[in-house]
Amino acid sequence: MREEEMRKEILEKVAEYAREFHLKKQQEKDENFKEGDRVPYASRVYDEKEMVNLVDSALEFWLTAGRYTEEFEKKFAEYLGVRFVSLVNSGSSANLCAFAALTSPLLGERALRRGDEVITVAAGFPTTVNPIIQYGCVPVFIDVEIPGYSIKTDLLEEAYTEKTKAVMMAHTLGNPFNIKKVKDFCDKHGLWLVEDNCDSLGSLYTIDGETKQTGTIGDIGTSSFYPPHHMTMGEGGAVYTNNPLLHKIIRSMRDWGRDCICPPGHDNFCGHRYDGTYGELPKGYDHKYVYSHFGYNLKATDMQAAVGVAQLEKFPQFAEKRRENFKYLYEKLANGGAEEKLILPVAEENSDPCWFGFIVTCRDGVDRKKVVPYIESKNVQTRMLFAGNLIKHPCFDEMRKEGKGFRVVGDLTNTDLIMDRSFWVGVYPGMTREKLDYMAKVILEAINL
Repeated sequence: MREEEMRKEILEKVAEYAREFHLKKQQEKDENFKEGDRVPYASRVYDEKEMVNLVDSALEFWLTAGRYTEEFEKKFAEYLGVRFVSLVNSGSSANLCAFAALTSPLLGERALRRGDEVITVAAGFPTTVNPIIQYGCVPVFIDVEIPGYSIKTDLLEEAYTEKTKAVMMAHTLGNPFNIKKVKDFCDKHGLWLVEDNCDSLGSLYTIDGETKQTGTIGDIGTSSFYPPHHMTMGEGGAVYTNNPLLHKIIRSMRDWGRDCICPPGHDNFCGHRYDGTYGELPKGYDHKYVYSHFGYNLKATDMQAAVGVAQLEKFPQFAEKRRENFKYLYEKLANGGAEEKLILPVAEENSDPCWFGFIVTCRDGVDRKKVVPYIESKNVQTRMLFAGNLIKHPCFDEMRKEGKGFRVVGDLTNTDLIMDRSFWVGVYPGMTREKLDYMAKVILEAINL
């Protein structure tokens, strides 16, 4: 009883502390905002519930995956409308785990092997592509459309060869790619489809008359919970699927490659810990130490999951606020004549994006090298579209010199255009109208210098 009383007292104090020294300060900062104050492209949005959950988990000192992890995986699966979710320690790990799962021998002839090709785009974040290369497969790069910033689907058939085994790419800044065409292409050729949903959690896409969450239409979806993303747990990510076999493989890849399905802290979950035969091991070898894959330890901690549980409760409001902020900023810029100087973003047909950011591309005669420094000088934070053109980065130097390791279908004209002329600003849920007004004003000033 004494323990329960102390725990309650501690958590009440944590809530009080959060309200007094976190929420109050942020509220005062927002209320006192004036032009010239810092406008970040993203920031955490939270209240006392996240901090109470975090301390509640810390008091248990379980540290690794536990009850909050189980709760998060269950509730996140319910939100997405999928059967299986596996929490991992980052969005990059989620992509690694997702791709690694497709190399499993349990998939038979459909397993990806060295030399197999995977269709993707170069205009994005590197860890969508890195696992393809790390597993000895060949990324096949296709250009993207502007102003949607997603793959040119009319080049898919041209990219296809007998070595093609999968398509893996991201929904760009919340704007879905043409999932209908991509999925039809994958179904036609028997390819895996991995949706990197790290920048697009909450985005919706209507396919065959049914509206679904992005990340849930392909074979595997991934999410990131890094602080700038749609919701956060500090570091963290998730891999999700409706396929029971893929789920089994994903869990194995996440958990050291083990064959055992015991949750942390549990033994003999299956009831057959000492009576199985595996590989060339002696009969009855401890199943907790049998490894069916070359896996990793990609688990998140229960403290991260505890924050995620509180964030997930707020997420529908986060998503709606992002949409509102995007619409408001779009109207401000459009009404201010920005379309004469900038290409403004356009949502993919049949989609309702939960925008991660507001991306623009400078038209002819507008120099990004002048526009962005001006915007930054006014304390408005900007970002490039990640790598711009990934294959022009130093990590590709050796492959470029050798002329192997990747393929490009057609040209990457728009990808290069994005690299040279595009940038984006934030629409995160904590953005106030005053900040949006100031941001629009500064952008309009910058393009009219």
